[in-house]
Amino acid sequence: MHNAGEYRTGFALTRRDGAGYTVAMTETPPPGARPPSAARRARGSRIVAALAAVVALALLFGIWGAWQAFSPTSGNPQRALATQQAELEGLQQQISTLSRSDQISRDANRELQGTLAERDEEIAALRADVAFYERFVGATAQRRGLTVHELRMQPRTDQGWHYTATLTQSLSREAASVGTMRLSVEGTRNGRLETLEWDQLRQRDDAARVAYSFKYFQQVEGDIVLPPGFQPLRVVVRLEPERGSAVERPFSWADVTPRSAPGA
Repeated sequence: MHNAGEYRTGFALTRRDGAGYTVAMTETPPPGARPPSAARRARGSRIVAALAAVVALALLFGIWGAWQAFSPTSGNPQRALATQQAELEGLQQQISTLSRSDQISRDANRELQGTLAERDEEIAALRADVAFYERFVGATAQRRGLTVHELRMQPRTDQGWHYTATLTQSLSREAASVGTMRLSVEGTRNGRLETLEWDQLRQRDDAARVAYSFKYFQQVEGDIVLPPGFQPLRVVVRLEPERGSAVERPFSWADVTPRSAPGA
């Protein structure tokens, strides 16, 4: 009997040419033993297999980590969907709030601009009033005779107009200026020049003139009617005082009417 791993010693006959036979000793490996080269190959195969397994596991782990990091639905999909829905609702609420704030700012700015425009008009009107009164009571006021300071025309209907005339005089501060006033309007109709006198404007024969009586100034008002198809170009105010000569002052229709009014 021989222990595992031991080699057996035997004899073998070899023939040598021309000299008979010789005896040589040979070593026979025990059963189950592998040559050294085969063992090395087996160990190399196991090492390669182990390395391949390690690389495969590392690769799988890397893929799993990347999926966890970059997948939009990593973790609980329902929770992720609920989170995204909440974020979307929050953004929509912010947009709605900003839109309302912007609209409120626009409305406030529009109101402010309108208020400033009204204040500018009021200031301009007050300055005009101050300049007007200075003509009578100011230290440098000049004495002037009877005149028409201002005329304004406001539309009532398609053909109806309301007039307001401001009459002034500062020449005689003791006695009142008394008289009558009438208007005439010049324009075109059917391609021809035409002048409408006071009776035509009042649509009655022998229409009464407008009476006035004042020391410094007075506003007189009334209504006139223009015929259809008549295009006004100029209005003339005629004052006929009880004492003294008549006074006339023409005004351009565009200057005495609002810009949005028909015929302005």
